[in-house]
Amino acid sequence: MTTPARPTDAALPVLILHTGDPDEFLRQSHGSYADMTRHAAGLAPGETHIVRVYEGERPLAPSAYRAVLITGSPAMVTDREPWSEQTAEWIRQAAAKGLPMFGVCYGHQLLAHAFGGVVDYNPKGRELGTQIIECLPEATGDALLSGLPAQFPAQLLHAQTIAQLPEGAVALARSEKDDHQLVRMASNIYSTQFHPEFGPEFMHDHLMRHQAEYARQGLNATTLAHALGPTPTAANLLRRFLGLFQRSATSSAN
Repeated sequence: MTTPARPTDAALPVLILHTGDPDEFLRQSHGSYADMTRHAAGLAPGETHIVRVYEGERPLAPSAYRAVLITGSPAMVTDREPWSEQTAEWIRQAAAKGLPMFGVCYGHQLLAHAFGGVVDYNPKGRELGTQIIECLPEATGDALLSGLPAQFPAQLLHAQTIAQLPEGAVALARSEKDDHQLVRMASNIYSTQFHPEFGPEFMHDHLMRHQAEYARQGLNATTLAHALGPTPTAANLLRRFLGLFQRSATSSAN
C-alpha cells in the first residue's frame, strides 16, 4: 500500500477501497477492479490512494481524502468477512465527516449494509450482461442524474442485491430484476448495482471464461456475449459524481 503524499495546495487524493478482483487471467488482461474504477473515474494514478481492504490494508482517516470510490468484488457482503465489517465501520465514520462516496456492486451493497440496510441473494435471480436501467420518478431533479436519459444500458454482473434500503436512502433507478440499481444513500453518497467501470470487452471475456458455471445456472453465456454493447451513460457516472461532489483540500480543512 502506497501512502499518498501530504497535500499542500493540491487537491486531496480520491480513496479507492479495493474489495476484490477477477481471476488472474482477467486481471492480467483487463486490470484490477481498482484500475478499472480509476480509469472510469478519469483519475491519474497520482490522484488516487488504492487500499486493498480485502488483503487487510486500512485507509487513512477520512480527512485525508476528497472522495471515496468502492469497487466491486467476487466476495459476498453476507459473508461478513472481518475486513468487510471493518470497512463498513470506516464508511460510517467517513459519512459522519461528510466525505462523498460512490459504491459499485459490492460497494453498493456494503454501503447499504453499513447504514443499516439488508443485503441478500436476489430472489429474482442473477443479472448478467448488458441490460437496461430505468430511472424512477425519484430521479427527477437529482443532481447526479440531471440530463440523463430515462433509460440507458449498463453492464450487470451480480447475484446479491440490496433487499432493504437503509433508512433515508432513495432508489433512483431499477432494472428488470432489481429495484435498487442506483441509490442515493445521502446527499453526497451514491451507489450502483450495475458496473460503470466495465466495458463490453471485459464482460465478453468474463462470460466466456465462466460459461460452464453459468450454464449450470441456466444462463447462456454465448447468447449474453452476443448481446453485449457499449454503455456510455453508465460509464460516465463516476466522472459526473466526482465533478459534483468531491471535496477539496481547502474545504476539508474548514
